[in-house]
Amino acid sequence: MGPVELLHMSVFSQSFSPCGRFLAAGNNYGEIAVFSLSAALSPDASQASQKPILNFTAHDGPVFSLLSTDTHLLSAGNGEISAWSWAELIKKSTKAAWTRKPSYETSLEIPEINAMIINPKDNSLIVGGGDNNIHIMDMETGIFKSVLKGHTDYIHCLCFKEREEEILSGGEDGAVRIWDSRTNRPVHCIEVFKYEECARPQFGKWISCLATDSDWMLCGGGPSLSLWHLRSMSPTSVFPLPGCQREAVFYQDLIMSVGEGPHVSHCLHGGTVKAQIPCTPSSLNTLALNLKNTEHRVMTVGGSSHQIDVFTNFSYRAFSLSF
Repeated sequence: MGPVELLHMSVFSQSFSPCGRFLAAGNNYGEIAVFSLSAALSPDASQASQKPILNFTAHDGPVFSLLSTDTHLLSAGNGEISAWSWAELIKKSTKAAWTRKPSYETSLEIPEINAMIINPKDNSLIVGGGDNNIHIMDMETGIFKSVLKGHTDYIHCLCFKEREEEILSGGEDGAVRIWDSRTNRPVHCIEVFKYEECARPQFGKWISCLATDSDWMLCGGGPSLSLWHLRSMSPTSVFPLPGCQREAVFYQDLIMSVGEGPHVSHCLHGGTVKAQIPCTPSSLNTLALNLKNTEHRVMTVGGSSHQIDVFTNFSYRAFSLSF
């Protein structure tokens, strides 16, 4: 890859291996890079330890979503999902275990897939993207068994509430829709941009990030990042972050968020921004926490750069991996 491609690279997606020793990252060129965290974090790590052990082209279009199961890395490109065995990737073999396409109504346009999550209750894969619909695939058979229709514009983000077995989806139409995964029926629809304390009409109404923690939900995008109580269906805190947020997570007593701007924001549930931690990319798309094993407990963030920042202590950057 030449200097021009490196200059224009964006990292869109990340996923840690089931053992927590490897990180996969997807970029705008359809490539997936696999990094060894154990090598990069070892006391005798060199610059070579910060380069991928494997880098391959997985899709024609950008890799907007990556997800790991107990055995496989799933990647989403334009209108297709591929699975790669982690055991094979670690051996540097890049043959896809399978590739599946949701059944789209039109064959003319190939909709991008922006988000994928697993429903652990019935081992299904939930997919959302450019055709405004949620597609659900049975992981055992590889068959797409249902389509959830309701969004009027494309879907940016998905999350799953295990206790209630509910799917949450956020879209370009400004709605967060809540679905019962057992019946595939809509339960609630929250139009975040209609709440004055969240609305930022100058940025638009789209919802680009979603996360839940028991009865709490985080969402943001065009509207300000806000914390909602799902029983009362109302925003309890609105975070004064200037740009549009693209990923937010609950972590212990903090909320961590990334988006426009070269930093990770640490927020308190009450609505204050406690700290903004500097990062290499000028704008961020993805934040991932590796909590699978204490030895490789890291936070990694990627965005408008070929570099992925690694934080061992979540209050400053330790080093960067690079494509």
